Amino acid sequence: MTVVDHASFISPEFIIRAATEDWERAGVERLRHQVFVEEQKIFTGNDHDAIDHTAISLVAIATLAAEPADVVGTVRIHQPSPGVWWGSRLAVSPDYRKVGRLGSELIRLAVGTANGCGCHEFHAHVQLQNVALFRRLHWEPVAEVDLHGVPHMHMLASLPYYPAVCNPAVGWLARARRG
Repeated sequence: MTVVDHASFISPEFIIRAATEDWERAGVERLRHQVFVEEQKIFTGNDHDAIDHTAISLVAIATLAAEPADVVGTVRIHQPSPGVWWGSRLAVSPDYRKVGRLGSELIRLAVGTANGCGCHEFHAHVQLQNVALFRRLHWEPVAEVDLHGVPHMHMLASLPYYPAVCNPAVGWLARARRG
């Protein structure tokens, strides 16, 4: 794995897919720690919980010379009961939040993957500052809730807007916004 020097280079292309390799899973752990422990201070020490044992981790990977280089976005999904899926721990590296639509691409892969597995409901608890993004992506608010001392909106995805993804490990290529 090549580590990208973010100060001098922002990748123009990203791979959006399920994490399948050890370095990708390590990148997920590093990014979640950076965002939820260090930056947002929602958790102390780490943000791990029982969901991590059954969740599927999805990643946005910055590329370097068209090769995977660094995990710069992540979300996890899990199915607590048949057909009912949840997404959580959506995180994008601060250096990449204004580059493109990585959060949107991860949400699309998350719901599409669940749809490919027979999903009939997809839920998420969304921090309030991100509700507008989810509404643009065809999610509806259900109720405001407090999680870990932070206000969130329980939201429900409109599944018809998300085509099924049967092999999330293949994923797709996303390009950075220009300008």
